[in-house]
Amino acid sequence: METLQGTYMANQKGFGFVKIEGQSSDIFIAKENSKNAMDGDTVSIILLENKVKESHIEGRIIKIIKRKTSQVVGTFKKSRNFGFIIPDDKKILGDIFISKSKWGKAKNNQKVVAQITKYPEKDKKAEGKIIEILGYKDEAGIDMLSIIKNYGLEYEFPQEVLNEAKELLKEKISPKGRLDLRKTEMFTIDGEDAKDLDDAVNVIKNDDGTYTLGVHIADVSHYVKEKSAVDKEAILRGTSVYMLDRVIPMLPIELSNGICSLNQGEDRYSISCIMTIDKEGKVIDSDIRKSIIKVTKRMTYHKVYDIIERKNSKTLKEYEKYISHFDNMKDLALILKKRRQKEGYLSLDIPESKITLDKFGYPIDVKPYDTNFANEIIEQFMLTANETIAERFYWLKAPFIYRVHEKPEEEKIAELNKYLYNFGYRIKGRKDDIKPKAFQQVLDEVKGKDEERVVSNLLLRTLKVARYEAENKGHFGIASKYYCHFTSPIRRYPDLFIHRIISKYLEFNYNLNENLQEKYNKQAIKYAQTSSECEQIATKAERESEDMKKAEFMESKVGQTYEGIISSVTNFGIFVQLDNTVEGLVRFENMDDDYYIYNDASKSITGKQYKKTYKLGDKVKIEVVSANKDLRQIDFKLMNK
Repeated sequence: METLQGTYMANQKGFGFVKIEGQSSDIFIAKENSKNAMDGDTVSIILLENKVKESHIEGRIIKIIKRKTSQVVGTFKKSRNFGFIIPDDKKILGDIFISKSKWGKAKNNQKVVAQITKYPEKDKKAEGKIIEILGYKDEAGIDMLSIIKNYGLEYEFPQEVLNEAKELLKEKISPKGRLDLRKTEMFTIDGEDAKDLDDAVNVIKNDDGTYTLGVHIADVSHYVKEKSAVDKEAILRGTSVYMLDRVIPMLPIELSNGICSLNQGEDRYSISCIMTIDKEGKVIDSDIRKSIIKVTKRMTYHKVYDIIERKNSKTLKEYEKYISHFDNMKDLALILKKRRQKEGYLSLDIPESKITLDKFGYPIDVKPYDTNFANEIIEQFMLTANETIAERFYWLKAPFIYRVHEKPEEEKIAELNKYLYNFGYRIKGRKDDIKPKAFQQVLDEVKGKDEERVVSNLLLRTLKVARYEAENKGHFGIASKYYCHFTSPIRRYPDLFIHRIISKYLEFNYNLNENLQEKYNKQAIKYAQTSSECEQIATKAERESEDMKKAEFMESKVGQTYEGIISSVTNFGIFVQLDNTVEGLVRFENMDDDYYIYNDASKSITGKQYKKTYKLGDKVKIEVVSANKDLRQIDFKLMNK
């Protein structure tokens, strides 16, 4: 029979799916047909004739080609002559057997890392040996460390990398060969806690009504040379990872928080993208230069907002001489935003979670992250610089890494319209050629309404995941033909690579020879793929850390009542999102006032006897039934009116 090769995606319940590259539908694999495959394994399968499971074709794994998991993080359980590890990752089914000679100094109930020495076969468990003891799970920081280890994230730098980074600090900064902008007033605008400052900005309003926007980005490529130890490590990491209580940086702190960070009042190397923008928000001219800058003031979003909205007399007095700069920034950002909205830029109103931890790592508060128009100022300026750089190097046919976000699939749009029908909205246009504007029209209609957050989330789930590619394919979400990541080289490798390309083109007066073209083309393809993979891992780790801390926060809230909004309806229950961004599940077994029937077409549930209906966007009152930090689960029950 014909065999297919793909990646196995395990489910906690024992079954799984195999994703075949190039196919939109995954293959269902029953537990008895999984051949003890583990999540992420590369497998070979055959299709089972005439067998379909919930619209998925069913298959059977006949061979495990490559194992993905080599190490497991979990809780060690010790008996007299043997032990076993209960994996943190619930997709790893079954325990890992540990013989007495292979547990070292590990103690009962400690969090450990184990190397798999033998994979599961038939009815036999996987076997392993303990290679690292993390500590007891209730110790401060061990929960976060367990996630870091589970995703294979390296939080310590090799000594060779650290030594090289320290040597770089010895270099004296000189304006030679650079545009000297040290007397130009410019500002960094970031969150209060930011330490790695990538970008500085300045805006000048010209006599003819145009604006000059300067976006000055730390020239990390000056310090991180190709094939250096720091560069090789940055390629492996791909991105910085933000884990609530710590940052796992892409670059050593000597660079990320030191010589590369655009600290106030210090000479710094940068790459400056200086743009002339007309009254309609279009870039009519641009210049890209290697520069030397000195940031005038380190600003925060809240301070800038207070200035542009004239809200705080103390802040206004402190920065009185710079007020015109921030007024110009506000005016230009409004122009840029208006232009983007006309083109269909998707302004999704989905608040991020701000989780506050105490000194022991315990969550003491969860709420939406507070943003204001100062955040939008920086967003609009960074978008504009990224587009300008991407378009310039696209037409140069340069080796490059683009940020690609393709159109959503037709099936996804059809599914989305099923949900939107309940609210009276619809994504209009040809399904095979949908435009960003069609999505933005729905967002405009829902603005300010109770269901805004739910609809925004539905639209987000419909969109494809953005990724890095060496080929330009446009960015659907921001309605842009040309887009890249240029503005954060301290924390993202594609940005660092782009800086290196820019520097080479400037060095050779925009004439790169064929050998260099070929060399950097190969690198662009390779680094686009590895950076996308690193980004996916970082995103999963960051989300899991948030889910864990939200569940831990709600453990002390069992029995308390809250108001929320129904964010999802499934055939096993309904999800409710609270105002503080926490989401929990109301299981059907906890809905004892009636027998509820799930309607897939309307994405709602209706009581068989009393005909009570619950649908997306409904406001409900819930009681917290349970919360489990280890399982990352929160259960609610509805409060009957």
